[in-house]
Amino acid sequence: MSINRRNFLKKTSLSTAALAATTLLTNCESEVKSQAPSGGAYMGGFAAPKLSNVKAAFIGVGSRGGGHLKFFAGLPGTEVVAISDLYEDNVKQKLGMVKEMADDSRHSNIATYWGDENRWKTMLQEVKPDVVFIATNWNNHAPMAIESMKQGAHAFVEVPLAVTIKDLWEIVDTSERTQKHCMMMENVNYGRTELMYLNMCRQGVIGELLHAEAAYIHELRGQMKQEERGTGSWRTHHYAKGRGNLYPTHGLGPVAQYMNLARQEDNFKSLVSYSTPALGRKLYAQKNYPKDHKWNQLDFRNGDLSTSLIKTQMGRTIMVQWDETSPRPYTRLNLVQGTLGALAGFPIRVALEGGVEGITKDHHSWVQGEDLQKIYEKYDHPLYKRLNEQSKKSGHGGMDGIMMYRIVECLQKGLPIDQNVYEGALWSAVTELSGKSIEQDGAPQLFPDFTRGNWKNTAPLEIIS
Repeated sequence: MSINRRNFLKKTSLSTAALAATTLLTNCESEVKSQAPSGGAYMGGFAAPKLSNVKAAFIGVGSRGGGHLKFFAGLPGTEVVAISDLYEDNVKQKLGMVKEMADDSRHSNIATYWGDENRWKTMLQEVKPDVVFIATNWNNHAPMAIESMKQGAHAFVEVPLAVTIKDLWEIVDTSERTQKHCMMMENVNYGRTELMYLNMCRQGVIGELLHAEAAYIHELRGQMKQEERGTGSWRTHHYAKGRGNLYPTHGLGPVAQYMNLARQEDNFKSLVSYSTPALGRKLYAQKNYPKDHKWNQLDFRNGDLSTSLIKTQMGRTIMVQWDETSPRPYTRLNLVQGTLGALAGFPIRVALEGGVEGITKDHHSWVQGEDLQKIYEKYDHPLYKRLNEQSKKSGHGGMDGIMMYRIVECLQKGLPIDQNVYEGALWSAVTELSGKSIEQDGAPQLFPDFTRGNWKNTAPLEIIS
């Protein structure tokens, strides 16, 4: 009888868990489907009218925004028309930099704004730029992008696109209603290896894609030294107040494009998430700051390491991890598994069924190290080969410059941008969804379909020459 009772309890417990999960998914699906049409037109594959001269304004010109400004200003057919930042010294320093590098009168009439938190709004109203580049703290991304589009400009936003699903919907709706691009600038998609893997996936080198692994493992506790100004001054608070994976897109963006997610072939469906205890930030603060320091007054509740498992509409899987606290080497994983082999990163490795001619005998050995040169020679993405020389000093191994070059090129030629607004929204949605799953002890969460079903008719990203 005791055995039967145990079996009964086991079966009923599993049934209860399954019922609870089904109920949560049903409720989530109801919320997803409740989003009304925007009243605008779908932006997948959208091409804006050509801009022979791209007039750009920049909001936030610290380290990240300053890099974007510098490379943009050096491209032909561009004009910097305004710079806005909280700090006067940031504005004047970047203004001087642009003036020094300008070889003609293109950047001779730059309006400058600083001091008040809302000066960027005045800038938009007075200057009326064609495009706005936004590199501010995460909470400002959504309102700045939305207002930029309402004021008639295309918006290009640092990652993440927004921190809440509500804001992501508003960004999507505004983009559709205004017919303005809103691209999250996921620079990692333009890395040499990421571009090569995209090319290999498109050529079918590893067969049908089954699974991917993505991460942002980057120990950033040192940013806490930026107490009053800089990234650490605002990002540190997210480790206390935020939930789930706070920075999913660097790892997820590339593998999502390998798999053609939200583009005709497949789309995100659901995720489950768990996190470790939150220990590292608290210990770091106790060790490095006085007891009464503001960092020791924060309740660091978000787990040090977050792990999510995403299921796609086709049933493929993606593991996504995030950890900016633990002491370990940097990695984005960047692994994609197919029926004929696997591509992986950190370190870069390739394994193919039957081996790689002249290097490995079978898939039990990786091609890595110096042997990878043969892989690059055969599969390097044509976009990388075209732009590497002029972009390699732009930052992050050249990926920043390739990204900026492509943004300007698409605007000047009237081409669809490489990352549409829906991709930025889906990749960024992992933050809120993972937080909800963790709070519900790993309960599955459905992704909103920001495309409203139109992903099925959206062409995959081409291998651009």
